Amino acid sequence: MIELLFEYLSKYIVLTEEEKFVISNGMVVEHYAKGQVLLKEGDISTAGFLILKGCVRQYYVVDGEEKTTAFFTEEQAVNFCNNPFTPLPSAFYIACLEDTSVISCDGGEVDEAVFIKYPRFEKICRLITEAELSNAKEEFATFIVSSPEERYLNLLATRPKLINRVPQHMLASYLGMTPESLSRIRKRVTKKAKTSSNTVKTSVFATT
Repeated sequence: MIELLFEYLSKYIVLTEEEKFVISNGMVVEHYAKGQVLLKEGDISTAGFLILKGCVRQYYVVDGEEKTTAFFTEEQAVNFCNNPFTPLPSAFYIACLEDTSVISCDGGEVDEAVFIKYPRFEKICRLITEAELSNAKEEFATFIVSSPEERYLNLLATRPKLINRVPQHMLASYLGMTPESLSRIRKRVTKKAKTSSNTVKTSVFATT
């Protein structure tokens, strides 16, 4: 599975063989079962990880109701710590929706020692963090200005596999709507797609 990590890191920087060797010997692949809660509200953690395989959900509990705010799948980084300089109790939960394999990073003294010896590793972490923050800002901006149907269509265009990987009520929460509204939108979108497909076929036959 370490090759999956190298493939991901190659998007940001070209690693030397020595750096690959250090990563291979220093990184530990951890496995979590579906349903396992990795972080609870109130926990204090400096950890984070990169998902190699699987899917996890980030959610808040508001007045006893779960509000899904993010899904993380392969090649996505998950940060448990909301403030790396002064770790605070978490306001959210993180749980596995599938059996999940990750490479973890605890942000402790070991990592600092590695950064000192291999400063390019710190650069990699910075580049990944900047990319994740940029993506999060763009997703938030798109979410704010979009209608419920536009949010679903955007998800369908950018993360189509996610729709069949998570329960509909969680997907609806993530998109800011009720499960009933999501069901109606999915039916409407599917109907439009079929109508469009039939129109194209009719047009093709009419010209032959």
